[in-house]
Amino acid sequence: MNRKNFISSIVPLAVTFTDITKTHQQNDSEARPIIPLYLKKGDTIGITCPAGFITPEEIQPAVNKLTEWGFEISIGNTVGKKDFTFGGTDEERLNDFQQMVNDKKIKAILCARGGYGAVRIIDKIDFKQLEIHPKWIIGFSDITVIHSHLSRNYGIASIHSKMCNSFPDNWSLAESEQKETIESIRKCLIGEKFNYTILPNQKNKTGLATGVLVGGNLKTIESLAGSKSDLVTTNKILFVEDTGEYLYSIDRMFWNLKRSGKLSNLAGLIIGGFKIKKDDVGEEFGKTLEEIVLEKVKEFNYPVCFDFPVGHQKNNFALKCGVRHRLSLEKDNCSLEEILL
Repeated sequence: MNRKNFISSIVPLAVTFTDITKTHQQNDSEARPIIPLYLKKGDTIGITCPAGFITPEEIQPAVNKLTEWGFEISIGNTVGKKDFTFGGTDEERLNDFQQMVNDKKIKAILCARGGYGAVRIIDKIDFKQLEIHPKWIIGFSDITVIHSHLSRNYGIASIHSKMCNSFPDNWSLAESEQKETIESIRKCLIGEKFNYTILPNQKNKTGLATGVLVGGNLKTIESLAGSKSDLVTTNKILFVEDTGEYLYSIDRMFWNLKRSGKLSNLAGLIIGGFKIKKDDVGEEFGKTLEEIVLEKVKEFNYPVCFDFPVGHQKNNFALKCGVRHRLSLEKDNCSLEEILL
């Protein structure tokens, strides 16, 4: 989507609510979300690799920008580690992430990159300290595992956004769209409230929805079905994105959402960026992405938004998972607005 089609309006967030006495709210879609404290200058952000590997040189642009924003940086032991495709062994990635969860000085944890690997350690992470001292977990793609697990079991809000490997090497040469998406991370961390406005897609289903925002990478959400990290979507606004999938595979994943009941009781549905593999000659699927989605939700009355700027693309803006939003889709206006509890 061209950046001219997207406007981010920011207003100060008046209220921050953290309920550290809240118990697990598994399967309770109406539970009051736990919002971690927003950051101020001087607070520490930890950088770790719960999934794929990355080098110290590759995270340096992110470190430079985070420091410029006024934050202290704690670089985890997994940065620079490599165990085949992973950022260290399962044990190393688990211990590094656990240390950052337990460290009271660290106020937010930025996952260095996605790839694959979070599901291999998620069941061994002890989140007790995160319940007592909630902190922002930041990332997307494979980090959907963590977002979903936090939503399902603890109701703790988190930030779906770009990671270290998306920060530009030279800020002065970066495109405005890339700068804006990186800046949206800072705005999330300091507690500014978003109102994202996009140009309408003619395939949108109009309407108004209010609910907690959940979601992430569609393939990852599908893979969590039936597990302790399975996403609960009842009365929520669900957003999904994906990359490198054939249309038939996307169709199969949406059938999974439908047959598992995840589409039945939504407040609203947001379709982000989908980088689609070209069909093999003679194996054309015959349906567009919009047709695939609308087929699965035709009996439901909630609004459906296409082309939202989130996903494996430059216009991947930060979203606060676990926070209440209002989705408004009209013929000539579409917006997603963060609202107070």
